[in-house]
Amino acid sequence: MSNQITIPDNARYTFGGDEFLLVEIDEAMSLEANMRAVAIARALQDRDVDGVVEICPANASLLIRCDPDVIHPHDLRSLVQELEEEAKAGGPTTLDTRIIEIPVWYQDEYTDAVVRKYREGYHQDPSGTDVDYAAAINGLSDADEFVRRHHEQPWMVTMVGFVAGLPFMFQLADPDKQMEVPKYLSPRPAGTPALTVGHGGAFGVIYSVEGAGGYQMIGIAAGPIFDPEQRLSHFEESMLFFRHGDIVKFTPIDGDEYRRLRQQVEDGTFEYRTVPVQFDSGQAVEDREGYNRTLMEALDGR
Repeated sequence: MSNQITIPDNARYTFGGDEFLLVEIDEAMSLEANMRAVAIARALQDRDVDGVVEICPANASLLIRCDPDVIHPHDLRSLVQELEEEAKAGGPTTLDTRIIEIPVWYQDEYTDAVVRKYREGYHQDPSGTDVDYAAAINGLSDADEFVRRHHEQPWMVTMVGFVAGLPFMFQLADPDKQMEVPKYLSPRPAGTPALTVGHGGAFGVIYSVEGAGGYQMIGIAAGPIFDPEQRLSHFEESMLFFRHGDIVKFTPIDGDEYRRLRQQVEDGTFEYRTVPVQFDSGQAVEDREGYNRTLMEALDGR
C-alpha cells in the first residue's frame, strides 16, 4: 500500500520585487513537496539560464533570484512553470547523498539548565521539561518513548539556513508517526547552547551557534556542524557540514561518551561516521519503514 501524500497540482508563484520569484509547492511539509522543489531547482540549474543568479530550494518551496535586466521575471516564471510540469511528469527523484551518524546526549545537563531558566513566561508547560512536553503533546507514554521515536527512524536535511549551517530536518517516517511539537510561547532571548538538538513544528534542527531560540530542546550533539576555521577533515571544502539531502541517523549516547567525543573535537581527531547512498524518493514513499531499514543497514555496513 502506498503512503504517498497528495500535494497541490500547481505551485503558487509570487514575486518579491523585480529580483525574486518564490515558488510554493505546498503549505504543508512533506517529502513529496520537498522532492518536487528539488526536481525543479535541479532542472533550472541544468538549464544554466542567463540572468538566474541564485536558486535556493527550501522545505516545501524554492526561491529564485534573477537579474531583471537580463531575464524578465515573467519570462522566468513561465520557464519555471514548464519545469514544474516536467517535474510532475518525471516520476520519483533520486539523490546521490550520504547517511550520517549524529551522536546525541538526550536530556543532557547543558540544555536542561537552559530549560529550567526559561520556563515561567516562555513555555506552555512550566512544570516539566521540553522532552516531557514533547512526549505528552504527541500522546506518548513518557520522555523515553519520545527519545526512542526520535532516533529510531532517519531524518532528511531539507533545508540549511536561517543561521550559518543550521539544518532543518524532516523525519522519514509514515505520516501517522510524524511527531510535531509547538515552539516556545516566547523565544528564549539567549543561552541556547551550540549543537542543541531541537524540535519545532514538524522539524528537527541542530543549533549551529549559541544564541536565541524557540524550538523545544531535547538534547545536545557531540560533533560540530559549523567550523569557520575548517580545522576538522569534514570541513575541508566548506565551513558548513550539512548539505541538502543528507540523511541523518541520531544515535543516543551518555554524558561520558559525549565528553569523550568533545575531547576528540578539541584534539582535532573527531570524525563523523558517513556512508554514501543513493536516495530514491519513490521507494522511500512506497515503503517508508522498509526503505529506512535499508538506509540504516548501509550505515552499519550490512
